[in-house]
Amino acid sequence: MPNPTRRDFMQGAAGVTFGTYAARARALKRKVKITDVKCMIVHGTWDWNLIKIETDSGLYGIGEAYWGWGVKDLVVNKMKGIIVGEDPLNVDKLYTKMLLDSAGAGAIGGATVTAASGIEIALWDLAGRMLETPVCNLLGGRFRDRVRFYRTTQVPKEHPEDPASWRELVRRTRAERWGWTAFKFQGDGIPRALDPQYKEPGHDRYLRNLKPTDIRSIVKLLEAVREELGPDAEFGIDLHWHYDVRDAIQLAHALEHLNLMWIEDPVPPENPETMALVRRQSPIPVITGENLYGFAGFEKLIEIQGCDGVHIDIPKSGGLLEAKRISDFAASYGIWTAAHNPASPVGTIASAHAASAMRNFRIHELANWIDWWPDLVIHEGPIWENGYLTIQDKPGYGVEINEDVARAHLAPGESWWG
Repeated sequence: MPNPTRRDFMQGAAGVTFGTYAARARALKRKVKITDVKCMIVHGTWDWNLIKIETDSGLYGIGEAYWGWGVKDLVVNKMKGIIVGEDPLNVDKLYTKMLLDSAGAGAIGGATVTAASGIEIALWDLAGRMLETPVCNLLGGRFRDRVRFYRTTQVPKEHPEDPASWRELVRRTRAERWGWTAFKFQGDGIPRALDPQYKEPGHDRYLRNLKPTDIRSIVKLLEAVREELGPDAEFGIDLHWHYDVRDAIQLAHALEHLNLMWIEDPVPPENPETMALVRRQSPIPVITGENLYGFAGFEKLIEIQGCDGVHIDIPKSGGLLEAKRISDFAASYGIWTAAHNPASPVGTIASAHAASAMRNFRIHELANWIDWWPDLVIHEGPIWENGYLTIQDKPGYGVEINEDVARAHLAPGESWWG
């Protein structure tokens, strides 16, 4: 028998390594069971619901559910009992089981879906740690190693009526060390900032109208933004569902010359036909979706081509796999995907793993900012560079929660993992 070559040795070693790895994975799957589900609330820009799933092997996964009242109660007092004792690798089955067993609490929307979504996100992290691979690899693999982000800003607190205040807002945001290349401004916030008490005749906080003076004010201040950013920088505006169809269309035409990236949520989200009407008559792309839940919540909107882009809040509307289903379906209609995001670094990085695995994904949000935001997790290197988040080749999401930072910012009455 001839002596083995280096190639033979390497192939044999690879076979042994793969076999050992596969055996370990089978053993883990056979023995690992969920033993506990925990939730703690960290007070950041919102009250972030951070979730931890523990197992009898010592392995665990972390995730995040959308902020909101009652989510922790559902996670700890309802969802936990549904999945304890289960195999954590059956992620989609467990997500479905949580919704089936919570039907009486409203399993097609609201905090029930949000709680199940946060657990689903933690299950993916656990699966990635068990199988020693990044989560995006479990979602079909990545289309991109880097996910582009846009930076959301708020209306200037001082002198919101002055174009100079908006120019200064642009300069401050561009100067942030993360190197943003796209931005979002609060278009609907301008009328409310200029008349906060609704004293001007024709203003009423319960109406959805835009007066001609409102449109002129919005155009004037956003022209200052465009001039400060330059002709090619990308920015969109958020309208937060505030306007009726005709008013939203008139505003879109008035803003056409600014070459906006999009107008977001111009009309209320519950009627996809109205969004579709605005989209058909708007010269500016329309995105929507942060208030919709699950594939069923997006299905009709997509089928009638009611938007140019679906704007999915992944930790809110079904988790990673459901968001990928929505994105894939939207892509079949020529509709691209973006991600809404008020989450902590945990939910943000998890959401970026889903974005990495979506073919037609364009851009991800970073909303309100606090100085210690990136310090909440232990992460190798900066989270963003030049406006992009790079998916790291580490098991799960590749991060751990920084206990010292989390403890320093726990919501009142909260303790470390409860």
